[in-house]
Amino acid sequence: MSVLEEFTWRGLLQDISDPELFSKVKPGDACYIGFDPTAPSLQVGNLVMLIVSIHLTKMGLRPILLFGGATGMIGDPGGRSAERNLLPLDQVAANVALQEAQAKRLWQNAGCTATPLIVNNIEWTRDVSMLTFLRDIGKHFTVNYMLAKDSVKSRLSGDGISYTEFSYMLLQAFDFLHLYQTQKCSLQFGGSDQWGNITAGLELIRRKIQGEAYAFSVPLITNSEGKKFGKSAGNAVWLDAALTSPYKFHQFWLNVPDSDVIRLIKVFTFEPKHAIEQIERDAAAAPEKRIAQKFLADTLCTFVHGAEATQHAKRCAEVLFGGSQEGLSSSELLEIFSEAPSSVVSRDQIDSLDMLSLLATTVAKSKGEARRLVQGGGIYVDNQRLAVETAALRDSGILDKGFIVLRSGKKNYHLVRIAE
Repeated sequence: MSVLEEFTWRGLLQDISDPELFSKVKPGDACYIGFDPTAPSLQVGNLVMLIVSIHLTKMGLRPILLFGGATGMIGDPGGRSAERNLLPLDQVAANVALQEAQAKRLWQNAGCTATPLIVNNIEWTRDVSMLTFLRDIGKHFTVNYMLAKDSVKSRLSGDGISYTEFSYMLLQAFDFLHLYQTQKCSLQFGGSDQWGNITAGLELIRRKIQGEAYAFSVPLITNSEGKKFGKSAGNAVWLDAALTSPYKFHQFWLNVPDSDVIRLIKVFTFEPKHAIEQIERDAAAAPEKRIAQKFLADTLCTFVHGAEATQHAKRCAEVLFGGSQEGLSSSELLEIFSEAPSSVVSRDQIDSLDMLSLLATTVAKSKGEARRLVQGGGIYVDNQRLAVETAALRDSGILDKGFIVLRSGKKNYHLVRIAE
């Protein structure tokens, strides 16, 4: 397939500045994508853009990853209904360093032989005076042109927009001009919510130096509720294991609805068309096996966190189906059962509270039902069958790690903690 056909089939193309873009941009030409470091980690929305970068690199283009040490101090107004909180300068710089390291690692994990050029726009903006910027950049844009952009129009109908965020478009256009002149970069791409900022760069290059540049946008990836996968939406799935653990990351993709999973495999993996079509056929033939979800979860978790982390995530998931908890840390177990109902007992209650009383307030409706469940082998403490109905709570191991996990039947879990 051609590049245009490939990106269209994968669902990676929304807006395009020139229908013949992919025939005009030649192998060896530079392309760039920008990331604003408003958080200490990239998230899955950013991952889409890195994957597109890798696709373009494999097609022969020269990749540039721009981290916005300058634009990150302001923040893009697009996709937001209210003014962004400005980050301290040292926090922006720290976020840049963390995100750059993540991008480099993911690039290596993809097995891409070409190394991206990583740049920071603070390098060419820090010494530009306001008067110089207004004369050299601002004069090429009318206020009418800027007000017509969706990212600005949507804010004007609400709480308004500050001059700071209104100026963001010009800064991003300045980035494109700089890379066009210094790196011969003629192609920029980004999320569809960035289209107004991206095309402002095309306009600046045309007006200021009579150059010809190109751009395309990628549809925003949404969840089953139509909400954006992004930190501003409050449902971020981070690429940093300290913010979203490999287990949680793996579970996120494992729980993708059947209606979304093939679409997401096209977007988030490098599998060829024939392989994805085979996965789709296999999944349709045996939907109960969740073949597509398992493939997506394993592939993405390995790409982001490595094969060992993926195996550990799957090992953690086995615990939810009665697997052994041996070898897992207390923090991992608490994470696994974080969504289970929970209750708290005080240390003073440990000696006085018997197991049947505890079961009657957690996984059973009464002491009588709890007794019948125990006698029938249907009650588990930390996935070990409770054999004696008169077992003392002290003997359950709750003192050793500060909590126990009760289970009735196959998946009726309840987490009991000790109050500190």
